[in-house]
Amino acid sequence: MNFEEFKKTNKLLKQYKYVWAPIDKGYNNRTVYINVSDLEVKEKPVSQEMKEKFIGGKGFDLRLLWDATKPGTKWDDPENEIVISGGPCCGITQYSGSGKAICCAISPQTDIVIDSNVGGFFGPFLKFCGFDALEVQGKSNEEILILFDEAREVIEFYEAGDLPSDSHVLAEELHEMLADPENEKDKYNVSVVSSGTAAEHSLIGMLNFSFYDIKRKKVRLKQAGRGGIGTVLRDKKIKAVVAYVKPIGGNRNNVVDLEPVKERGRTFNKEMRELDDSQNEMRKKGTAHLTNIMNDYDLLPVNNFKYGSHKDAGNIHGDVWMSYFTQNIPDGCWVGCNMACAKGVDNYLIRTGPYAGQRVIVDGPEYETTSSLGSVAGIFNPDFTIEANFYCDTYGICTITWGTILGFMMECYENGILNTERTGGLNLHFGNADVAMELLHQLARGEGFGLTAGLGVRKMKELFGKNGWGDPQFLFDIAMENKGLEYSQYVSKESLAQQGGYAMTNKGPQHDEAWLIFMDMVNNQIPTFENKAEALHYFPMFRTWFGLAGFCKLPWNDVEPENNALTDEPAKVPEHVDNYVTIFNAVTGMNVDKHELVRQSERVYNFQRIFNIRRGYGLRQHDAQPYRAAGPVTVEEYESRAERYDKQLKEILHFDPEGKSTEEKMAVLRKHREEQYEKLLDAVYLRRGWTKNGVPKIEFLKEIGMDLPELIEVVAPLQ
Repeated sequence: MNFEEFKKTNKLLKQYKYVWAPIDKGYNNRTVYINVSDLEVKEKPVSQEMKEKFIGGKGFDLRLLWDATKPGTKWDDPENEIVISGGPCCGITQYSGSGKAICCAISPQTDIVIDSNVGGFFGPFLKFCGFDALEVQGKSNEEILILFDEAREVIEFYEAGDLPSDSHVLAEELHEMLADPENEKDKYNVSVVSSGTAAEHSLIGMLNFSFYDIKRKKVRLKQAGRGGIGTVLRDKKIKAVVAYVKPIGGNRNNVVDLEPVKERGRTFNKEMRELDDSQNEMRKKGTAHLTNIMNDYDLLPVNNFKYGSHKDAGNIHGDVWMSYFTQNIPDGCWVGCNMACAKGVDNYLIRTGPYAGQRVIVDGPEYETTSSLGSVAGIFNPDFTIEANFYCDTYGICTITWGTILGFMMECYENGILNTERTGGLNLHFGNADVAMELLHQLARGEGFGLTAGLGVRKMKELFGKNGWGDPQFLFDIAMENKGLEYSQYVSKESLAQQGGYAMTNKGPQHDEAWLIFMDMVNNQIPTFENKAEALHYFPMFRTWFGLAGFCKLPWNDVEPENNALTDEPAKVPEHVDNYVTIFNAVTGMNVDKHELVRQSERVYNFQRIFNIRRGYGLRQHDAQPYRAAGPVTVEEYESRAERYDKQLKEILHFDPEGKSTEEKMAVLRKHREEQYEKLLDAVYLRRGWTKNGVPKIEFLKEIGMDLPELIEVVAPLQ
């Protein structure tokens, strides 16, 4: 079906005409607001203050969402918004990883702001269409499609009830429909934002951003996975948001000085060619190269994070994944990315569900998915992981979230909290891949115990406790969630800094904010509380900056310059930090240094913290972690690493474990580890300029230039 045929059967509900203008120094200097309740469209100017204090990306998202919502706005209220923004560097093609956007909304899972980064082409295409950010508010009475068309300078709304819901089918149909039928390459100029059928029946829906793979001649998907934004999209009855742009090329961002951007891009590309094979093999394995490394260091989540390694982990080794991935294809999820880590399994034969018998492309699995749809559920079968990865993507649910849900439910089943009577006949033992797959299909069909799984870990632990199915303390200890968001896939028991890197996040435990396990546990580079606090200041702030400017984090430190180990601060990869300073200045015409990049992030990071406080969260109590993240909850868990734990009791606590029961030893260890975490909170809050209750201090907000009246109003009573 081409676009003309579509318009004959799908009513045009409204057309909004705007005047396209070139991007200037990375900015369009306007955003667009859409209310799908009445199809209102407004253009909003971007002030100089907004650019200076919020930069772009997540910063713009948070500012717009704050203004659009009230402290008590619920995720399914019409006034909740989905906001998407890329940042000033999003869309340049001369440096790897410059196509990222950030999506924000009030989360169905956490009741606070969720931010989720995503590749694919929509972020850059939104900019090329003329807008620095998109706000979508309201609720439609019918299924609709929203189309941005750069060439015609219009935003159009169409009836979309007869379009498919599952993302891979919908995206393929829309790329085919909108592109010039005489020009295959024109599909490259289309990008689709969608979710899927499982998002319609759960709180854990995610967004897919599409892009057209020229080499494969296939539509592919990248995910804004965390926090249920796809559920918000489907609740608003938006089937898809589509951008159709003029041919990509040249200097679409109209940067101030293109040559430094190109020069840094050439240098990085040379590093990728010469060093990747000896460092991480990103171009061959993507992030799946981490699977065997995590297993070797006892960091691979097994059986709901109970253990950190498994004898069958060789079945999901990085080399195994490499054998599935099509090689020697430029697997970037944005133009010009030479990291090529967006691996894919081509022509994969689906065995279950509504697409059984079809051959599809599966995007990934990335490392997080090799664990979440694998080891965390006690499953070490790559075919299960690949097929579950495909269905999570097209059904529109987050693989990280779904895997941690599986692990929790399976441990509940193993402990009698769940049984076949309660699960509707599903035998949810660890390792039962067939039942795990059926649970996923149930959720997509909106039936059975799949609907319970779709509530997420926090609501399930509360439900199971309320029903009297299990001890509430045990459920709290093994429920791997913080702030309502499921943990991503690293065992943090032996890394106090990583425990903070997870539980002290603004949005919930996601590794993209602070990944400190190797610095802390393996290399012992941050031994003191002061060291850990400094790391938990710098790395979350610097990582936040990528989401302000429009960059992917992976090119920063997943391939390092050859001499990086000889620098003063190798963990920060100073040469690459300088790349980003140079590029940001070259794009925007600003004159910032590496310290100002961190300060830019501090402003937005503290704004998000105060946003949470405005909503009734964001305090010390909300940074509490489940004990499974810090230490052994069960006897078998302790005894699986008894030598390690006994040694720690003797050497650190001067407690003689000889003759003591496992339960006695566990109690002593638990008291110590919980005390250590509280001390870490104190140290990090002090370093971040917060009170002991986790509230940004007014004097610190003044220091960083973020003493906005609306923020002072929220924090002043809590000083």
